[in-house]
Amino acid sequence: MSRGSLGEFEHLILLAVYRLGGEAYGVPVIREVEDRTGRAVTQAAAYLTLRRLEDKGFIKSKLGKPTAQRGGRAKRYFKITRAGTMQLRDSRVALVKMWDGVSPELDRV
Repeated sequence: MSRGSLGEFEHLILLAVYRLGGEAYGVPVIREVEDRTGRAVTQAAAYLTLRRLEDKGFIKSKLGKPTAQRGGRAKRYFKITRAGTMQLRDSRVALVKMWDGVSPELDRV
């Protein structure tokens, strides 16, 4: 897989970060994917994928302020980058082209 490509799970996590905007941190990202796909997501898988997306330049992160509710720990917030937005757009275009004309056949299966 090249640096610029997205695996299926990376795609879902990146879409969740995009959808959540400034509120994207681990737990809401996991919930977004689970709620929309019905797929169980482990914290380990989500955080590894977030790190990988950051390494690819598709998201960036920053630490929020520590809170007493979290035992003095800070949340790490994620935001999609321009490169991440462009990757989502390009991926969507490619998927739509691939699906063109296939859906009616699958509806009959």
